[in-house]
Amino acid sequence: MTSTVPALGTLTAEGSALQAVLLDMDGTLVDTEGFWWDVEKEVFASLGHTLDDAWRHVVVGGPMSRSAGFLIEATGADIPIAELTVLLNDGFEERLDGGLPLMPGAARLLAELSEYEIPTALVSASHRRIIDRVLQTLGAQYFALSVAGDEVPRTKPHPDPYLAAAAGLGADPVRCAVVEDTVTGVTAAEAAGCQVVAVPSVGPIAPAARRTVVPSLEVVDLTFLHGLMTHVS
Repeated sequence: MTSTVPALGTLTAEGSALQAVLLDMDGTLVDTEGFWWDVEKEVFASLGHTLDDAWRHVVVGGPMSRSAGFLIEATGADIPIAELTVLLNDGFEERLDGGLPLMPGAARLLAELSEYEIPTALVSASHRRIIDRVLQTLGAQYFALSVAGDEVPRTKPHPDPYLAAAAGLGADPVRCAVVEDTVTGVTAAEAAGCQVVAVPSVGPIAPAARRTVVPSLEVVDLTFLHGLMTHVS
């Protein structure tokens, strides 16, 4: 999904270096990390295998190929990755039929970024078919562009998705604020040189340079995001 990119000059905090906001999807804007794990458990149960809950932190936030490959190896399931990927995506879409819960503060943050015409991109390891389905509820109008995990040579934890999003918005990655919920996503954003807000969903994330950890999107607003750029030279 691509739409007109807002002008980068429409920034509201005097002297702010913020040029764009790049947002993860699952577990950050929509409460779907549990959807994925439930689907993974159901699919492997149908194959005669039980998933260990301790594996959840391994598969969260990463590309489907990595998650599927790990689970096949861990369980010994006799199924090709390509076939498993289709089953997982199908199961996830079926879950969406029951409703798509947003994370607390997500709707308000998206509305605020839109109101002040801050260039915004959705950057996810999920496949395009899933992103487009989620955007029907989340609101495609809030994003100038979106980057899917099956559209880049290397997805998270590599920096490619965030570098592609910044380039698509005409922004310097160093002057982009990224909001993520997993270590995998944080690693990708930091490798791209972005300023990162971590809102942990499944596992803990420690604070670090260029990384601010918050308990919820409810504390993240435009003033907060501008503040991340204070020390960017």
